[in-house]
Amino acid sequence: MSHGIEAPPATVEIDPHTPTLLRPLAHALLQINRFMAGLGMVALLVASIVLTYSVFSRYVFKASTDWQDETAVFCLVGATFLCGGFVQSLRGHVGIEAISGLLPVGINRIRKVLVDLICLLFCGFFAWKSWALFHEAWVDGQTTSSSWAPPLWIPYILMAGGMSILTLQLFVQFSASLNALIQPNLRESEA
Repeated sequence: MSHGIEAPPATVEIDPHTPTLLRPLAHALLQINRFMAGLGMVALLVASIVLTYSVFSRYVFKASTDWQDETAVFCLVGATFLCGGFVQSLRGHVGIEAISGLLPVGINRIRKVLVDLICLLFCGFFAWKSWALFHEAWVDGQTTSSSWAPPLWIPYILMAGGMSILTLQLFVQFSASLNALIQPNLRESEA
């Protein structure tokens, strides 16, 4: 028995308000996000296996575990950032739904456009800075400070790629929200 608001199950589909020009990008992102979600699942599984092995080898065999922690962190960074676009395609990020339920439909559309715009700008800036970090780590040959010393461009490119996918997803969703504000009566059959 549930107490509270029942949310419908999350489905990944293209918003009918997505502008025609952006539909190919929306379809491509749908496929990319599905692939990244699968890759994220594998990365989480690898991280859990590596960390389990690390604990076992450290305490049973008294073996050095320099590489295990960084490998797991790199896998977790990849899973976190590369799956951000998938989560956004479900609009699954944390949000305050109580406000949207209280607002009139027209005001809620405006709120949605503004929130999408602010998120798009923030994630676009974050993606740009992530690419700058990747470039700096690549050019300077930066490595971690451990004895294993893997290159830092690995987590930075995962972060930059994931934030770029998330930014593109937000751009498509912002365009659809803006289109819904401008053409509120557009039906799925017309899209």
